[in-house]
Amino acid sequence: MPEFTARFATAAEIAQWDSLVTANPNGGNLLQSEAFAAVKKNYGWDPQFIAFEGPDFTSYNLVLQKQFPVLGKLWYLIKGPDAADVSEIPPMLEALRVFVKRAKLKVFAAKIEPDVIASDDAHAVLSGAGLVKVPDLQPNDSTALLDISPEPNQLLRNLHSRGRNAVRRAIREEVQVVPMEPTEETMRTMYDLMVGTITAKSNSQARDFDYYKQFWSEFAKRGQGRFYFVFEDGVASVGAFVINYGSKATYKDGGSLQKRNQYGDSHLVQWVAINDMKELGALQYDFCGTPPSDRLKDPTHPHHGLGLFKTSFSKSVTDFVGCYDLVLSPLRYKLWSVAGERVFRQLYTRRTGKQFY
Repeated sequence: MPEFTARFATAAEIAQWDSLVTANPNGGNLLQSEAFAAVKKNYGWDPQFIAFEGPDFTSYNLVLQKQFPVLGKLWYLIKGPDAADVSEIPPMLEALRVFVKRAKLKVFAAKIEPDVIASDDAHAVLSGAGLVKVPDLQPNDSTALLDISPEPNQLLRNLHSRGRNAVRRAIREEVQVVPMEPTEETMRTMYDLMVGTITAKSNSQARDFDYYKQFWSEFAKRGQGRFYFVFEDGVASVGAFVINYGSKATYKDGGSLQKRNQYGDSHLVQWVAINDMKELGALQYDFCGTPPSDRLKDPTHPHHGLGLFKTSFSKSVTDFVGCYDLVLSPLRYKLWSVAGERVFRQLYTRRTGKQFY
């Protein structure tokens, strides 16, 4: 088993954070980015930047930190730690345990959610390391992934027939996809389309506009995020915000009017974005959230409709292992798991009106 050490990243490393994260074994994740850290800093989290040094690579990971009375600090390694193989995660976390204790950081637990594809073996490795399985937090712990490395004609042929036919028809009918500048007006329009879609197709609730405004702005100003719209009779009918981060592109946010006349418009938005991301060097396109693979055809799942749309591009769903807790203080973690998490989440939402995680 390889040995790792854990430490805080240096100021020089933080200054080039995105280039280091995207050089991680799995290519990093947009939720580990400098832009996302800037967003979460304004929403109740204190970003920390951690490096795991091993014999073959150094993995750079964003940690979101919250501090609570009596309990101490909770660390959330969002979409991390980034490892080449699931077998490397236990020694990385052992290094984290040693680091936290040696530096007297008063962290009682660390949540992890590595981009490791779910399997019995993967779950066995994580459970065998003493990790506690907890409810998943991110929408793309199950998602549709598309390899966009083939040349465009082959890539189009590789799509599911439903998506391919919709794209071709939209092109024939001359539907126009318009890249939009990240202005206040663009963001307001995008948000309205999102809220309308969520209201019609899901029982979930969108975050407030200010959250999305900062999120979109942080990625856009770094050249990592783009808006795409389709208009019908002069009115925005489909919108999407897509992020390019290293070799991965992500359809992060989207929405549409529920009554539209242009067939295939939402599919063509994705097709244009996919080809733009490909030109920017992306090799994989993440549609960012579907039902789990075993519930893809379940009409009662809140993301059933979104899952059907997204799998009209990629023919299958990828399930990741999801969220686990590394217990660093058994007594304080017991207080957290029995009542602390529930109470602090309720208090935070009641006080701020915002989501806890």
